[in-house]
Amino acid sequence: MASTTPIDTPPAPPAPPDRKARPQSTGRAGDKVFVGLSRGSGILLLVLMASIAAFLSYRAAIAISKDEGNFLTTFDWNPAGDPPVFGIAVLLFGTVVSSIIAMVIAVPIAVGIALFISHYAPRKLAAPIAYVVDLLAAVPSIVYGIWGALVLVPYLEGLNLWLDQFFGWTYIFEKTEVGVARSLFTVGVLLAIMILPIVTSVSREVFLQVPKMNEEAALALGATRWEVIRLSVLPFGRSGIISASMLGLGRALGETMAVATVLSPSFIISLHVLNPGGGTFAQNIAAKFGEADEFGRDALIASGLVLFVLTLLVNGAARLIIARRKEYSGANA
Repeated sequence: MASTTPIDTPPAPPAPPDRKARPQSTGRAGDKVFVGLSRGSGILLLVLMASIAAFLSYRAAIAISKDEGNFLTTFDWNPAGDPPVFGIAVLLFGTVVSSIIAMVIAVPIAVGIALFISHYAPRKLAAPIAYVVDLLAAVPSIVYGIWGALVLVPYLEGLNLWLDQFFGWTYIFEKTEVGVARSLFTVGVLLAIMILPIVTSVSREVFLQVPKMNEEAALALGATRWEVIRLSVLPFGRSGIISASMLGLGRALGETMAVATVLSPSFIISLHVLNPGGGTFAQNIAAKFGEADEFGRDALIASGLVLFVLTLLVNGAARLIIARRKEYSGANA
């Protein structure tokens, strides 16, 4: 008679835990309060932005409705005239040109300083340099303006002559008017000095967050230090560089006292950036607000609305650039 081997049956799976018997989390009330405060803060911020936009739009509509010139293309600012004629063409041109000059000068230098502090300088040297850079970001703008008027303007006259001599053929650096260096180029240089600490500080902190495994892997494969930075550090920190640049650009677009101290304002558009003259939104508001009547203040508010929209567009464009390129976030690094 054949023997049968008993078949081992697998043990029964453990019973799922009783959900009703799970102790209540003591942090749920705190979580609800935190979520409520966070949501309320976000809603409050949107309400504030909408209130500012509504106020600017209302006052701007009053001024633009009485403007006898074209608000976007008129090369004049005379809201107290009869009839009132004013426009933002010169202000928009000066704001954009001076900010572009500042970004072209400041961003490469700031990224270089950030890389030097984070990856090249010894620790004993990197800490004092980082401290000085952070300290420069706290200097008031009026101090930069006084320094620019007393020191920067006289010293840039020689640079202007040099640029005119060797790069005057570009038309942009051709100096056609005699005068001190109170030009859009000088404003751009001053703004570059002012935004340099902001871009440097943010970029440095981003570069310090690069995973060490990425750098060590590149070094293990025989990469040089520059190749490590080019292949590992810069791709990871690209979104941080863009964000830092947008922060600096925001300050450059809205800078007031420093620009008003250095620039010699005039309502003339010239592509010769070395010639004295020009204007910006913030500088014009600071210079005209004290002597303006109620309608003149409405006209200045209208120009402020344009600056408000321009700042929102710049920041929105930066967000779109980062969102469309997933590798900018550093998640795949």
